[in-house]
Amino acid sequence: MLNLPEKLPAPEIPCFLAWLNYWSAAAAQAIGFPDPARDADLLSRARRTASGGWVVQLTDAPLDLDNPAHLDALKRAYERFPEIGGRAGA
Repeated sequence: MLNLPEKLPAPEIPCFLAWLNYWSAAAAQAIGFPDPARDADLLSRARRTASGGWVVQLTDAPLDLDNPAHLDALKRAYERFPEIGGRAGA
C-alpha cells in the first residue's frame, strides 16, 4: 500500500513509480539509486541529469498494465525501492 505524500518520512522520497521517473539527486540518494550491482536493468534505460538527478524509464515502451512483462517490471521496481510510497519497514 502506498502512503499519501504527507505520510512519507521525507519530502524527497517519490510517492509512486511511473513509466518515466525523475529522481532528484536527493531522491536518488534517499532510495539508494543507483546500485550498479542491483540496478543494471534500470541503468540501461536511465540517464543522469546535469543537476545530478536521474531520469529512469522502467520499460522500453510505455507501461501497459495488461502486459505481464510490464507488470512484472513495475513489481520488481517497487520491491527494489520499498522507500517509494513510504512502504519501507511496513
